Amino acid sequence: MGMMSEFKEFAMKGNVMDLAVGVIIGGAFGKIVDSLVGDVIMPVIAALFGGKLDFSSLLIPLGEVPAGTAMTLDALKKAGVPVFAYGSFITIVINFVLLAFVIFWLVKAMNSWKKAEPPAPPAAPPGDRSAAGRDSRPAEKGLIHHRRRPGGPSARPASARSTLPRPGLP
Repeated sequence: MGMMSEFKEFAMKGNVMDLAVGVIIGGAFGKIVDSLVGDVIMPVIAALFGGKLDFSSLLIPLGEVPAGTAMTLDALKKAGVPVFAYGSFITIVINFVLLAFVIFWLVKAMNSWKKAEPPAPPAAPPGDRSAAGRDSRPAEKGLIHHRRRPGGPSARPASARSTLPRPGLP
């Protein structure tokens, strides 16, 4: 089998195509969720906390700051000053938590819209001799395998049963 035909067979498998569609839809869905968090939820939270909810201005310069350089992350980076930017990390963590929360609620809502699967049929009781309860395999080599059942007759053939009375039984 040639390499091109193997690649075509691989690429046309259902799982690969499902994955490709999932990645494309996931990218578009990610943009929707980013907009929902950044444009809808974050402004409301910022209004509740009395201002812009942005911690990116929290930083510690780790080197000499040139005179006249603004104490912002962008200005310090342009000046080549090493910066411990813990505020950006805090902002990203808050955005992640909000994003995860929004996705959780979207998935929860989508799951509630799905049709409920019908319940599985009940299992046949152990003593059921209907077609579902019977062993449908053919007997091996013409022999019938006897099974011992609780409260039922002995699994041994009648010729192998003892005719002697059992102790304690009439």
